[in-house]
Amino acid sequence: MPVEFTHVPGKSSDDAVPFFYDLAATATKLGLIEDGGFRKIVVDDPAGLLTNMDIAAQVLDRTASLEVVLTHWAGVIEPTVAARQLASIDSKSGGRLALRMISEPLNDDDAESRPVGHTVIWQRIDEYLVLLKRLWSNERPFDHEGAFYSIRGGYIERKGPHGADLTIRMGGQSGTALKVAGRHADVFELAPGSIDEVRRLMERVRGAAAEHGRAGRLRFALPVRIHRGAAATGHKAADLSGPPAQVALSLLAYAGLGIDEFMIVGVDTPREIVTAGRETIALLRNSLARREHDAFQPGAYPPRDGAETWAAG
Repeated sequence: MPVEFTHVPGKSSDDAVPFFYDLAATATKLGLIEDGGFRKIVVDDPAGLLTNMDIAAQVLDRTASLEVVLTHWAGVIEPTVAARQLASIDSKSGGRLALRMISEPLNDDDAESRPVGHTVIWQRIDEYLVLLKRLWSNERPFDHEGAFYSIRGGYIERKGPHGADLTIRMGGQSGTALKVAGRHADVFELAPGSIDEVRRLMERVRGAAAEHGRAGRLRFALPVRIHRGAAATGHKAADLSGPPAQVALSLLAYAGLGIDEFMIVGVDTPREIVTAGRETIALLRNSLARREHDAFQPGAYPPRDGAETWAAG
């Protein structure tokens, strides 16, 4: 499967208009993103989950092929309501929706009845996702009584085109987070880091997914921030600056680890979007295609180690 690119709108400063709030500018940018080689766009607005769902529906209406990665978290709306709304958005888009689950602290009401902690948050996410999948696949109403949710006659009539196979994206580094991600995630969003750090995290995630027989279906996404000037000192290796060719070469090393997707942050103006698509994305795709072609030529020597060979490229 070829490497894909996802656009991640930057977080706006207080005096700037958020990415999705200027309708005319947003329409122009979405067209450039779609034409520039990006396959997906992340919706993660500071206004919260309900705003994210509204923006996701609007973006899907205004684009033809761009997939929307909708940032979502448990605890704001009930699973039955969320399952119905998400299925409706996915249906209207023709199946171009993915769900990006992140952890959020429990609210004050929850804190009064149970201790708030990292493990509790991920336990709730786990139960929430189990219920969403049941609601997207069940043929008759069901009851559920769990630690966080109580459902009577749970059923939604109109399922989305993917049913319970709607793409779920997750991240995290703790053992608890990886355990839940191993059970549910189709795409795992890695933490930026050096080649060795990213490789070790990928191995841990695959191990967690293997416990559920899912290691083979897991894909990996790596966030990458592209700077217009010099990158700040002390930042991770996936914090890049320099000419497009230099950025593309740096990403080759990570692609050699088996990463399927780069989540590009820091290209928000029309000029930056066009440059990233025309130069960085195009250069990286051409380099990957050339290396794949060369690897299958008669008489080619097999690489000693995929990641090191690509990193040396």
